[in-house]
Amino acid sequence: MFVSVKSQLQQIQAAIDAACQQAGREPAAVRIIAVTKYVSIERAKEALDAGIEHIGENRVEEGVEKRAALDGEQAEWHFIGNLQSKKVKKMLGKFDYIHSLDRLSLAKEIDKRMPEGKKTKCFVQVNVSGETTKSGISPEETVSFIKALGEYAAIEVVGLMTMAPFVDHPEEVRPYFRKLRELKEGVEALALPHAPCHELSMGMSNDYEIAVEEGATFVRIGSALVGKE
Repeated sequence: MFVSVKSQLQQIQAAIDAACQQAGREPAAVRIIAVTKYVSIERAKEALDAGIEHIGENRVEEGVEKRAALDGEQAEWHFIGNLQSKKVKKMLGKFDYIHSLDRLSLAKEIDKRMPEGKKTKCFVQVNVSGETTKSGISPEETVSFIKALGEYAAIEVVGLMTMAPFVDHPEEVRPYFRKLRELKEGVEALALPHAPCHELSMGMSNDYEIAVEEGATFVRIGSALVGKE
């Protein structure tokens, strides 16, 4: 039996507030993405009813289906999984953010499919840990990759995203989150018109408090918030 999303959200928000206090940040700067990929439409609606304003899905078809079913609910939708170029046509207009831009071929496809004059808010995915099982560009490639994205008018780089290694002790992931923040600050300082890069998408159910202390503006929380089915 699931506990209510509302009660889980209250606990998570309290932990975020404490992490913000520890880091001297304003809690309002951190937004929670409820990752609903493993739960039903009804559970996703419960999250929205509890006050969640951001929903994350990692499969195009399931995300599009959920959004259609929850039509009329006020939320922003985030695509957080590996995005195949062939799925771009299906998902554009159905998601407000893409968290997994990691190759120019994908940027080219997004640019080709977007209506003229429209932009897609994208996070560049960086593989800070260097794990071969994770997608993303290397930290060393980040600046040159983002500069190259300037030729695609439909791409707006709003920030960077990473997935930290899964470890027994969350404190072990702090260097990865710190590295992403430093990369973000470097890109932000370039003041590229197509890449304001103000956001950091990092931290999940097992390590979001460390991510918040290191500057996360979006945390992606699934099992700790909505559970699994």
